[in-house]
Amino acid sequence: MTALFAIIGLGFFLGMRHATDPDHVVAVTTIVSRERTMLHAALIGALWGLGHTLTILTVGSAIILFKLTIPPRLGLSMELCVGLMLILLGILNLTGVLRRAIEWATIRRIGSGAHSHFLLGSWMVHTHDEDGDPVFMDSVSIMGWTPRWWRQLGLFHVLRPLVVGIVHGLAGSAAVALLVLTAISRPSWAVGYLLIFGLGTVAGMMLITAAIALPFAYSMRHFARLNRGLVTASGFLSVAFGFFLCYQTGFVGGLFTAHPNWIPR
Repeated sequence: MTALFAIIGLGFFLGMRHATDPDHVVAVTTIVSRERTMLHAALIGALWGLGHTLTILTVGSAIILFKLTIPPRLGLSMELCVGLMLILLGILNLTGVLRRAIEWATIRRIGSGAHSHFLLGSWMVHTHDEDGDPVFMDSVSIMGWTPRWWRQLGLFHVLRPLVVGIVHGLAGSAAVALLVLTAISRPSWAVGYLLIFGLGTVAGMMLITAAIALPFAYSMRHFARLNRGLVTASGFLSVAFGFFLCYQTGFVGGLFTAHPNWIPR
């Protein structure tokens, strides 16, 4: 029983530490750079962690239970996807395509009469009540069976971090599974460890995204020019780090050569 509790505790805290990997932090920084509240940022972090956990649990369990091996070229290809995704997120942020996509999705969600204005350093989407007063998206009542947090974020905001988390999970699932195999001999315990590890990642990413969103949200309300600078910097950082990962994977790791050398990490 003591060993079981040790595995649970270790898995949870290692999962929280895993959330602080540089590529994870860069990705979520780009995603939450336009969020106005820490709560929304924390929910985005939880969705990223959920997508990451789904992949880790699925791929990792297959490796543990069925003794699957991932060829070096496939492993490097999954890591390349992370770099390409970071480049794409950064470009979308820098060009404003991401902002326009969010605006379009929000206007469609709110309905007819909705429009946007540049206010407080960001594009604010709203409609008007019967007296002509603006009603911003956070207070718009949208009927439906979906929970309140889903209605406030919208489908686009929900799917984006979920997909990014899934891609990151593909790149890291093999390393986590192999680490578990070397330490835990019982397959059922190993799969349970992956689940606890995933829950730790969700918790860690919620804390990280909330902390990252704080300067963005504060500057959006009080320092519009500083906020635009922070958003631009996050986009450039994402592009630069994405190119660095692609170079490491393609040339240092050997994906683009005849002899790929992949070490899961």
